[in-house]
Amino acid sequence: MTTTVPDLVGTRWAGRAELWLDPLGDEAQISDCALAVHESAIEYTWSHEGAEQRGSLGLTPPGARFTDTFHASEPMECVARPDAWGLVDVLGTYGPPDRPPWGWRIQLSLRPTDELVLQMTNITPWGEEGRAVRMVGARVPS
Repeated sequence: MTTTVPDLVGTRWAGRAELWLDPLGDEAQISDCALAVHESAIEYTWSHEGAEQRGSLGLTPPGARFTDTFHASEPMECVARPDAWGLVDVLGTYGPPDRPPWGWRIQLSLRPTDELVLQMTNITPWGEEGRAVRMVGARVPS
């Protein structure tokens, strides 16, 4: 696993974002999304109920720093998952300090079809994983 994406630096992607808020993870809210890959960050936009949302995954040697106007207004430090597949695979935790932490996994992958996928997964304190966000974008010609 790496936390750099040198072959994709300077690329832009546009597509569809899916947001799962229902407890069973069966119904996704759909919006347009855009992603930009920089040397040390992946930035993206999407929307929820008509309001634009912005996020960033700042790539660092131990992992990444995640912020998102909808999910994490305070930066979340994430660590790289060893031996993971894909371009980026990091894990962070969140929640009140007096309770067991929740997990937040972020993965960046490039499909063989040349689609960039940014996926986020919520992990309960007891280990159950649930879909949270998936953005799938096609390369925007430069």
